[in-house]
Amino acid sequence: MSEKGIPETPSLRKAMRAHRKPFHLFRKSILLVSLGLFATAGALAVVQPPEKPVIYTAESVLPLPDIEALSETAGSDPFISETVIRRGDTLAALLQRLHVQEAGLQAFLVQEPSARSIYKLYPGRVIRVALDHEGRLVSLRYDHTPGARDQGRYVSRWLEVTPDGSGGFTASEQEQVADTQIRIAEGEITSSLFGATDAADIPDNITFQMVEILGSKIDFMQDLRKGDRFRLVYETYSSEGRDVGAGRVLALEFLNKGKTHDAVWFAPESSSGGYYDFDGQSLKGAFLRNALKFSRISSTFGGRRHPVHGGWRQHNGVDYAAPSGTPILATADGVVKFAGWQRGYGNTIILEHHGDITTLYAHQKGFANGIKKGVKVSQGTHIGYVGSTGWSTGPHLHYEFRVNNKPVDPLSIDLPVARTLNASERQQFDTVVAQYRDHIELLQGPAVAGADGVTVQVASQQ
Repeated sequence: MSEKGIPETPSLRKAMRAHRKPFHLFRKSILLVSLGLFATAGALAVVQPPEKPVIYTAESVLPLPDIEALSETAGSDPFISETVIRRGDTLAALLQRLHVQEAGLQAFLVQEPSARSIYKLYPGRVIRVALDHEGRLVSLRYDHTPGARDQGRYVSRWLEVTPDGSGGFTASEQEQVADTQIRIAEGEITSSLFGATDAADIPDNITFQMVEILGSKIDFMQDLRKGDRFRLVYETYSSEGRDVGAGRVLALEFLNKGKTHDAVWFAPESSSGGYYDFDGQSLKGAFLRNALKFSRISSTFGGRRHPVHGGWRQHNGVDYAAPSGTPILATADGVVKFAGWQRGYGNTIILEHHGDITTLYAHQKGFANGIKKGVKVSQGTHIGYVGSTGWSTGPHLHYEFRVNNKPVDPLSIDLPVARTLNASERQQFDTVVAQYRDHIELLQGPAVAGADGVTVQVASQQ
């Protein structure tokens, strides 16, 4: 029975619960809001407790704030908002997301030739707008090229759009030379090179450079060991406080299997610059250990069962498994002796080097533009693409290293090295090496400003 003497049927009890529910929710909401206000007040008090509470009253000796003046001041500064371009974004969607409702702006951006850079909306790039206190456009900025090399400089480029004062708009391309920082970092190999560099917050571009610089000393596909360590000095660029790109590796030390390999960038007056070890010996002229940046060895030099014909045969090179189309690089300076089809080798390139040395690159999908007999190539030049032509069971590069036309194991041979610096260059070189040694020693200390005013920042693997 209910309080009023009415029998409580199941349908009646359900109706009474529904009738009471809003009151319970209202009562719980008051409690939660009260607790929330109390917690918020407490949190503010913890973060920044006032020394003395200040209460404005009619009798207060403190001057009351001028509300009108505060409103005028607040309205004088534009409201800045920005958004990151997403895949599939349109110009209309971006303007809507930025709360821009300026009449004629979208049509101007689409039709104006000087605003053509906004035709390409790159995902990840930023569009920033400034609006006044009434929501009118003050400026629009599209950072379409946050960082690019230009004649030895690193610059940021953007599109700037502003009202012209007569109901229309003007658009112009702007650029600013990026600021240079020198960063020093260290890391330890636990699972992979990229895992270690990611942990030390080192850009991928710098990691690729490490592999290229020491590629003649370390085979980064099979020589790395857990516990190997590296320390390096490199450039980064920023514009208006934003990182816009990584520059060049300036110095590098890599401890691999108990042996230290080092490199430093040096540009003597008589040369365009290159990497040398700390003893002054050039690394550029040495042979790279392999012709692919990253892959895996699928077959080594020596006897093996032939994968197509069967039977035990001599394998005169090293096979590197990699996806079809992977770029193949020349392992040293040389001249193209042959570029064409060779029976079981399929599409093949043979390079001729100094000292009666030749290298062979087989099973290619195709050759890079301009590669033909007689063409000179430099170490690291893109010469072709990984494929599966000829007698092959899958995409890979068959690489041979020959001395006096006799194949030798490229993984075990002591590769030739290049010339050392002369006496006049050596003095300059020693000064450069000493400078970068000092930078590397800063790894145990805080970030500091260098003598030349360039910021030196320290990063390490945690």
